[in-house]
Amino acid sequence: METAHDVFIGNSNSLSEIEDDGVELVVTSPPYPMIEMWDDLFASLNIDIDTALQEGDGRKAFELMHEELNKTWDEINRVLVDGGIACINIGDATRKVDDSFRVYQNHAHITEYFDNLGFEPLPDILWRKPTNSAAKFMGSGMMPPNAYATLEHEYLLIFRNGKQSRKFPSGNDVRYESAYFWEERNEWFSDMWEGIKGTFQQLENTDKELRDRSAAYPLEVPYRLINMYSVYGDTVLDPFWGTGTTSLAAMIAGRNSVGYEIQEKFTDVFDAEVSEVKGLAHATVSKRIQRHEQFVAQRLDDGKEFKYDAENYDFPVTTKQEIPLQLYTIDEVEQTDTGYYVTHSPYNESESIELDSGTQGQATLGSQFQ
Repeated sequence: METAHDVFIGNSNSLSEIEDDGVELVVTSPPYPMIEMWDDLFASLNIDIDTALQEGDGRKAFELMHEELNKTWDEINRVLVDGGIACINIGDATRKVDDSFRVYQNHAHITEYFDNLGFEPLPDILWRKPTNSAAKFMGSGMMPPNAYATLEHEYLLIFRNGKQSRKFPSGNDVRYESAYFWEERNEWFSDMWEGIKGTFQQLENTDKELRDRSAAYPLEVPYRLINMYSVYGDTVLDPFWGTGTTSLAAMIAGRNSVGYEIQEKFTDVFDAEVSEVKGLAHATVSKRIQRHEQFVAQRLDDGKEFKYDAENYDFPVTTKQEIPLQLYTIDEVEQTDTGYYVTHSPYNESESIELDSGTQGQATLGSQFQ
């Protein structure tokens, strides 16, 4: 199996390199409107945003920022196949502008816009982010009534393009090979994700602007979403590419990817991470297999039986849909003019390894399987 991973430098308000219905899945984390670290970026796209902020008109600035994001959402409407899924990682913002303190509901604004485009909103996922803060309140402390809750979660908004699910030919082999384990389904399709922490990107040696704007989210987030909402060989689009977390996850998951990024210097970070992706992919699949084997052992200890055996592995599975499941690892990675070309091979169960301390990336993604 081969996959291609292209990165284009430019604004994603025009995805000109992608034809209509050219991608099957979108996984992205855009700049968050009304989070101060993104003010300069939004102002560079529309000077009226800076003017609104300077004049203390937070509501106008908020709307103008979303107008810039809407240009990309319009392009997603064009390039995403019928029944394809768009996954948007977004957080709300709390901010004081002039004399007004309020929450700016980014998730609600984006949901409404996608709904108006004709997308079907599906149940979203709350990603509860770990916090080390002992203070769970802001505002007036212990004195009612003027305290307010802290925001400790972000949204994974899920939209389907159109009313109908994607159609596959009867008995489509690649869809069955792309199955996930029953116990993974129960974990991944919960509406609350907890315990996902850390970031894969290592940006300590880069400039402060690059670190501030990376908005790096854990590799596990796009890796789960890609496995949940696409099949092998699909193309995953990230129009707000950043340091390439989505593309890296797509490589590991055996999907193609396309990314758009305004700042070219982010590609240097991605290039460094790709040099370790073979080991990361192998460790990721090994831990998924090991975790399933632990699940099997526990279920048997509990006196429960399995009705089915996996075709490609020496262990039982819970459902008939899991029988043809096939996991892949990475053999070779070749750099191209626009990105990377990756060769994958079926995972051999005898190659299962314990996750070592080789890289931070391996430890981060592997943590979900401990």
